[in-house]
Amino acid sequence: MSWLSSVRKGITSLTTKRQSEENLWHKCGKCGSMVFTKEWEDNQKVCPRCDHHDRIGPTDRFDHLFDRGQYDVLATPSVAQDPLKFKDSKRYAERIKAARAKTGEDDALINARGKIDGRIAVIGVQDFAFMGGSMGIGVGAAFVAGVQAAIKAKAPYILFTAAGGARMQEGILSLMQMPKATVALAELREAGLPYIVVLTDPTTGGVTASYAMLGDVQLAEPGALIGFAGQRVIEQTIREKLPEGFQRAEYLLEHGMIDMVVHRHALKDRLGRLIGYLAPGKKKAA
Repeated sequence: MSWLSSVRKGITSLTTKRQSEENLWHKCGKCGSMVFTKEWEDNQKVCPRCDHHDRIGPTDRFDHLFDRGQYDVLATPSVAQDPLKFKDSKRYAERIKAARAKTGEDDALINARGKIDGRIAVIGVQDFAFMGGSMGIGVGAAFVAGVQAAIKAKAPYILFTAAGGARMQEGILSLMQMPKATVALAELREAGLPYIVVLTDPTTGGVTASYAMLGDVQLAEPGALIGFAGQRVIEQTIREKLPEGFQRAEYLLEHGMIDMVVHRHALKDRLGRLIGYLAPGKKKAA
């Protein structure tokens, strides 16, 4: 073996070892504890030390919530790409391409159909990893598709929100998704079907101003940041210091903005009970 091959082998071995060590541990974003990645993932990405609920994507949500982890992912509607030919430091088309490569998803909202406690349900999940879960034409179209799938299945629509707000690269077109979602929800209610929202960290901006706060029942995960404008902007506007925990799930519950704060481990059971109350049709055969 030549000296160059030996050096390459040593570098490869060192890099692989470093990567495996990094993958072995997860550092909690709240308390800073180092937790075995497997332990953290087995705990549904909730810190076993401080109970911090980390962000999770659609696949993890569906696996945890649907009976036996069985479900069908619904097709993502095809929409116009980069309708405004937007460019900042990067072209919008390049940002979309990078987000798709990173997450393996077409856009920031994914729907799936399956059973919760034996009853059919359609669940939509916004993925913050996809451009901050931002609401654009694709998200609006996916939301409407999820509602229509729920109506067709005579099932509730359950939405997990996580977003920084409207997608600025689509300008006014992103804001048009707000009334579009509201009209879709009117059709869901006309069909006599419930709309349940689970607010996760973070849910802000135009998403909070529209479909995130229109649920028949509003749930939230512990510690989730929920609001419209940022805390600093509000403080500068009203020229007052905001109270401790402002815009967190527990504060909103205390002040009547949401109905309940539910630990991630208890979500499946709580949603199953809510579906039983709000859509008490006969359970489907397993």
